[in-house]
Amino acid sequence: MAKPESSPFLSVHPSSCLFDEKIEVEVEHLPADSNITLHALIHSDDGDGWEAFGHYTSDSSGTVKVSRDKSLGGTFEGVEATGLLWSMRPVAESKPVRRFQKNNVQTPVKVVFSVHEGHFAKGFKHRTPLTSATAERWYLGPDVQRVEVSEGRIKGTLFIPPGSGPFPGVLDLWGGQGGRVEYRSALLASRGYVSLALEYIGFLDAEGKLQHMDNTYFETAFSLLKKHPKVCPDKVAMMGISFGVPVMLGLTAYSEIIEPKCVVCVSGSHIMPLKGSLADVYAALQQNVGKIRYDEKMRIIWRDLLLPIPDDPSKKVQMGKIKCPVLLIAGEDDQNWPASESAADMKKMLEKAGNSDLLTVLSYPGTGHLIEPPYSPHVRFSDFKLLEAKTKVVVLWGGETVPHSRAQEESWQKTLAFLEEHLYDNNREVTQC
Repeated sequence: MAKPESSPFLSVHPSSCLFDEKIEVEVEHLPADSNITLHALIHSDDGDGWEAFGHYTSDSSGTVKVSRDKSLGGTFEGVEATGLLWSMRPVAESKPVRRFQKNNVQTPVKVVFSVHEGHFAKGFKHRTPLTSATAERWYLGPDVQRVEVSEGRIKGTLFIPPGSGPFPGVLDLWGGQGGRVEYRSALLASRGYVSLALEYIGFLDAEGKLQHMDNTYFETAFSLLKKHPKVCPDKVAMMGISFGVPVMLGLTAYSEIIEPKCVVCVSGSHIMPLKGSLADVYAALQQNVGKIRYDEKMRIIWRDLLLPIPDDPSKKVQMGKIKCPVLLIAGEDDQNWPASESAADMKKMLEKAGNSDLLTVLSYPGTGHLIEPPYSPHVRFSDFKLLEAKTKVVVLWGGETVPHSRAQEESWQKTLAFLEEHLYDNNREVTQC
């Protein structure tokens, strides 16, 4: 590369933004027609490194603009404005089979972008970049309040948007690994919703046995959210992913206390015991444990716990009892949960009840189970802790990086539009509280 008249300059705009926002990455003051590698690196809160890179050739003015120019190779190819984010994969030195998650939403995800001379695919940490820049990506927007909740048995974290309110509310149920997962709730609050990330799996009794929360636990949490002074009580939704979906659908169908304005189901199913509590759900899964398959690399394929869809109506939530709009987001390569197979059956049940218009299905080819907020790294398999056995296994989630990443971006925008339609009035005003 010939020496430029001035040093290369790398800009990232915006340099600080919410995690679901796009960015513009541009390199200027390069020699014309020079080959460079653009590299992006993040470290998770667990200390694991994730990286992406693309090979570019500068134009006649010595500029590379990621939203305009083609990546000629790397972790992504073609014109991909956010390819340096969604194509991230674990660096070679990281622990194997890890999943990227943000544990502390009060700190940003710091992305270090760097420019390297030439086209190459490894050894970035041993190379000195021509230039670099750091951007911050936040799940928690400016002035969003984070409040830990410990009221009676209820454990969770409440996120409250800035302003006087009142705001719509969302009760957020994560999946079967348990614990408290906050980053989606923080992002929802950053978009104008009081969101409660509810912890409901992983409580151990004095003997070390896993406790199963009864329906009263969820009803109390829903009521707590409704009664919050910043929440409009008749505009509360529920959102669940994976294991949280059938729990949420069961509560919506049968509880006399939980009456959500709408529900969002991500990578989940209605296949669960009729009027079942969390203990019943676990019992049903335990009955099918012999159906678990392993792929050629001994990764667990969970979906056989639930397939095929049973004809026995006592083995699935009766969708005809649900009276609110339902958004179902499904990956057609989901190796964990049969959401796409369930969609047709759910629609059939709603049609029989005369409520087929309540169901909206977003079904994505080539998409796996872990449908996260946009620009999150795609993870096809990762380790998973079995709470009752206190052991870890490797679970196959499915999906291919490009279609999965497209699905994450589109489904998140459609989720926000769905919540907006059913929880906000015109001009984002909550006028009927």
